[in-house]
Amino acid sequence: MITLTRATLTGDELDSLVEICLSQPEYWRSSGDQDPASMSRATLEPTLREDAEADGCETLVGRDGTGRVLGFVQMLLRHPTDGHPWIGLLLVDGRQGRQGYGKAIVTGVEDRFRAEGATAIRLGVLVANAEATPFWEALGYRQIDLRPDRAKGRPTRVMEKLL
Repeated sequence: MITLTRATLTGDELDSLVEICLSQPEYWRSSGDQDPASMSRATLEPTLREDAEADGCETLVGRDGTGRVLGFVQMLLRHPTDGHPWIGLLLVDGRQGRQGYGKAIVTGVEDRFRAEGATAIRLGVLVANAEATPFWEALGYRQIDLRPDRAKGRPTRVMEKLL
């Protein structure tokens, strides 16, 4: 069982989120957002804070029954153009991969938005992140568009799941 709580970005929680980021060098390599060879708390903390504190955004932390942080998800609560909630980033501790934690976090997010009356949830998967597309497809997400992302113009699959 995974519980989702709003990120505080303090103390041990922040240390855990940084460790999760460090455990996923392939993601950072494919995104180009961070250089895995030089990533540190000093380079990651500002990014984590900026994304968590942006207007209309929220970061949720996934914990197991003992309180151990297993992953986190960053969300845009309502996209200004299409009105849907979007998952901006999902990262699970790379040392805990393939145990269903990512699926459990996503299910919690979907349940939340379904309860709030959302009819669909969307996300963008960078084409360069080849491992991500099969994960999202297995969870029922389907590609609805292929376009450059807004941040850097990178080829991105827009995926959607009807709730």
